[in-house]
Amino acid sequence: MSNKTRSPFYDNALFLMGITLCFWVITIIDQNTPQWNLTFEYGIKPKDTNGILGIFTAPLIHVNYAHLIGNTLPFMVLGGMVLFSGKRKFIFTTIVSGLISGIGIWFFAREGTVHAGSSTLIFSYLGFIIIQAWITRSCLSATLAIISGTLYGTLLLTLLINQNGISWHGHLFGLLGGLLSGLLIISSPSKKKRKAILKID
Repeated sequence: MSNKTRSPFYDNALFLMGITLCFWVITIIDQNTPQWNLTFEYGIKPKDTNGILGIFTAPLIHVNYAHLIGNTLPFMVLGGMVLFSGKRKFIFTTIVSGLISGIGIWFFAREGTVHAGSSTLIFSYLGFIIIQAWITRSCLSATLAIISGTLYGTLLLTLLINQNGISWHGHLFGLLGGLLSGLLIISSPSKKKRKAILKID
């Protein structure tokens, strides 16, 4: 397929699949090299200066195949919904919420634990989709919010239930990062209208 006939949807799908493939490659390497422990080496270690690097690398690392499989579909579905709003918004949300969740985990999670996984990004995309519907009030963004809420709204229950092995700090700060990213990058209809009036004047 040539670049001239390739649709944005196709490009976005390839982009998202490429990121997901990175998750899988990293996990396969980690699971098949016993001398490595990427979760411990590159996960976030709260209040430990040796774990600061994990703020940037933890979303790429998964503890095992079950962890990765559980995150793959929600990442692709919710990530795809954000990507549908524009690649710039997707990249911005991923970076900003990744930093916010990573820093939040490092400061507030329990010392002696290690946190890793793309669920922080999954919650950030959910937060972005929710705030986008609230800001734009468009039928499309509302539909995306309803679909994401129907499919993955139960994920929010993990914020209320403290389960062993689940980083509720990562989920909480990921959600907050997504909400903040949306507030920073999404323009409301009234703002767009004011810009249009200024251009006309």
